[in-house]
Amino acid sequence: MAGGVIAEVPDAEAPLHKEGSMDLGQAIPMVGACQRPESFQLFSRHIDSKWIAQALKATGSATVRRRKLPAEYVVWIVVGMGLLRDRSIQEVVRHLDLVLPDMDAPAHRVSVTGSAVVQARDRLKARPLEALFVQTAEHWAAASADAHRWCGLTVYGVDGSTLRVADTEENETAFGRPGSSRGRAGYPQVRVVGLMVLRSHLLAGLSVGPYSDSELDLAEPLWATLPDSSLTIVDRGFISYRLLYQIQSRGNQRHWLTRAKSNLKWRVVKQLGPDDQLVELSLSRKLRKAHPDLPETMQARAVRYQHRGFRPQTLLTSLLDPTAYPAADIPPMYHERWELELGFDEVKTHTLEREEALRSRAPERVRQEIWGLAIGYNLVRLEMERVAREAGVPPRRISFRHALMLIRNFWVVTAWLCSPGVLPRRLDALHEELALLILPERRPRTYPRAVKIKMSNYPLKREARAKRRLN
Repeated sequence: MAGGVIAEVPDAEAPLHKEGSMDLGQAIPMVGACQRPESFQLFSRHIDSKWIAQALKATGSATVRRRKLPAEYVVWIVVGMGLLRDRSIQEVVRHLDLVLPDMDAPAHRVSVTGSAVVQARDRLKARPLEALFVQTAEHWAAASADAHRWCGLTVYGVDGSTLRVADTEENETAFGRPGSSRGRAGYPQVRVVGLMVLRSHLLAGLSVGPYSDSELDLAEPLWATLPDSSLTIVDRGFISYRLLYQIQSRGNQRHWLTRAKSNLKWRVVKQLGPDDQLVELSLSRKLRKAHPDLPETMQARAVRYQHRGFRPQTLLTSLLDPTAYPAADIPPMYHERWELELGFDEVKTHTLEREEALRSRAPERVRQEIWGLAIGYNLVRLEMERVAREAGVPPRRISFRHALMLIRNFWVVTAWLCSPGVLPRRLDALHEELALLILPERRPRTYPRAVKIKMSNYPLKREARAKRRLN
């Protein structure tokens, strides 16, 4: 099947081996030994079953002996955990039918305990989910970015965010806990940096690390994945002479765009037009000593603009040709960087249902959950992009919240209750419903960003007070 769940199950009459005793080369070809869950028909067009097998084989996690929860099924459990945040993990397993049937009674639905799911996840670990995300993102994001070019360039954005994780000693040791003006934060936090196709919100890359890691350090492996003929938009926190030079020098037509810091100095080389200058950035003495291979100077373009009611701003970019890239088109393009912030909001607010923290209570399962969440988010976005293409509108005109709700309902109700023969018609009906989720054109923002409610003045719950309450 193209894009379902597979299981490498030994022959029923063969003697069972101890786990790890069978050669993986013998186990992997047994694709299709059991039927995939029908609930994943929705995503069958996107995920090739070979990708899951390759990820498991490459990380040494392929299922060798027969289990109720083979490794392939656990991959989908983790993806389902992210998309079905309002359901318990056991409900995810049951609703998505992610348990092999009883050999003695195949029609009987086999239940599993929560501890069995935890053990299965511990056997799988995080690396197969990471490998699957990298493989799928490389395939999906490149095609999506190519379909939504700007002036012949694919458009990407890079930025970072944080996710709360369960308040356990293991998570605090692995990820750390940020400080606060009122003491320490209530939860440990993990830092993530994402590379996103801005016009479709598909994640092209993701880097995960402890809270103490800087966004610049976490983003380091993402720059190598940028394709030629691309534009990468970053915020001021990523301004670094070395970084900007690396982006544009490690490929053909790899451009960057950012907003200049107020204290950044440069020398004007040429006036290209009103509020449009060709400038020269100089390498600092400290950076020259640390990286003698860097050139002494680097040319950039400074475009100054001002929206009514806002302070004037200056953008820096490697788009030096004023004919191919008009100055008037660059500020609107820079503001597409906020699509990445909207993408983070879609994950935190809608996919995670505003929950305080991720479910997992151990660091390895936290990483596993993050990769599964990223895969699930991309799968929803792929369906939205397909619907937008058929409707003739940009992908951002499709409501993520309502698309996610429809897909959840399909998973937990339709795919679980209806017979396999009815699923194609149900899928067609789902696609028609998704096409009704077109949002109106966005209105330009004409007011500054502000909040109406400040942080609560209630005191923090101290550990000593919590311990006394438990005693």
